[in-house]
Order: sequence, then C-alpha cells, then structure tokens
Amino acid sequence: MHEHLYNYKAKVVSVYDGDTCTVDIDLGLRTWVHNEKIRLFRINAPELTGEQKPAGLAARDFLRGLIDGKEVHLQTIKDKQEKYGRYLGEIFVQQGEAWVNVNDEMVKNGHAVYQDY
Repeated sequence: MHEHLYNYKAKVVSVYDGDTCTVDIDLGLRTWVHNEKIRLFRINAPELTGEQKPAGLAARDFLRGLIDGKEVHLQTIKDKQEKYGRYLGEIFVQQGEAWVNVNDEMVKNGHAVYQDY
C-alpha cells in the first residue's frame, strides 16, 4: 500500500470510460476542486475504440451505474499523476451499510483487469 494517501469526499460529474471519471472534490472548509479527471488506480478497462469497443462501452455503462452523479469517497495517491495528467485514485461508493471499492467491483464483474503501472 502507498504511504501517501489522501482521502476526500467527492461527487462524480461524469464517467468517460471504464477506468476514467471526472469528479468535484471537497477539500474541506468550503473549498472544492471542480472537474478533476481521475484514473482508477490498479485496473485497466477495455478501450472505447476498435475491437474493444463493445466491451469498452459495457465497462463504461457499468461504471456509470455504480457512481455517476453519486457522492463517493475518493482516495488519491500523493503527487501521483499518470501520463495523461490524471490523478490516480481508488473510489468507494456506499451500497446499503457497506462501502464498496469500485476499482475492485469493475474487476469482479469482468469489466476490467488488475494492472500495475
């Protein structure tokens, strides 16, 4: 586990694909960061183009069903941005009494694979 994790409340504004979304992040004290792109850490979902397109659309739609428009818990890795400038994050959403790791749910449901990068 990474030693420099930051935890935030966030609201999902949109879901681009099965491993990328845009969020508004509550930094506390009435301070927000809007429209921050988050790449789901540790996983890789199919692309929205080429041969992977059908699986990519299914992954995107599944992720939308889990988090689009919802309040979530966002855990980011300190100062860690990937090659496209997106922050890497773990997203947790409340389902009933439990908080569910969305990154793991994508893999469990066959919409992504675990990947180191």
